[in-house]
Amino acid sequence: MVSTVDMWGYPDEAAVGRDLTGWSIEAEDGGIGKVARANNEAGASWLIVDTGPWIFGKKVMLPAGVIARIISESEVVHVNRTKEEIKNAPEFDEGRYQEQTYRDELGGYYGPGGRGYRQ
Repeated sequence: MVSTVDMWGYPDEAAVGRDLTGWSIEAEDGGIGKVARANNEAGASWLIVDTGPWIFGKKVMLPAGVIARIISESEVVHVNRTKEEIKNAPEFDEGRYQEQTYRDELGGYYGPGGRGYRQ
């Protein structure tokens, strides 16, 4: 079982210390956009994804714990969530994304018991 704390660490060692900015993001059911920003801080790693026209130019913040695998050769990050789960996540807040309370909200959505959680 993944805890909300584990949601903020990279499960794929290939991502640790690597700048994923510009890489494509693939949900379980198709592409959702590109990484606009990434943070590799231990225990607080995340990706900000620009979804482009897919959800009207919205940006979403994904905890690093939702990464299923990365493919370096094609610069693609696969996440273990569907487009719908990502679309229904709390809206990205540019003014709060570095605050612990905001990360707790996202962790609550993607973590155990949250609407966007799956083992």
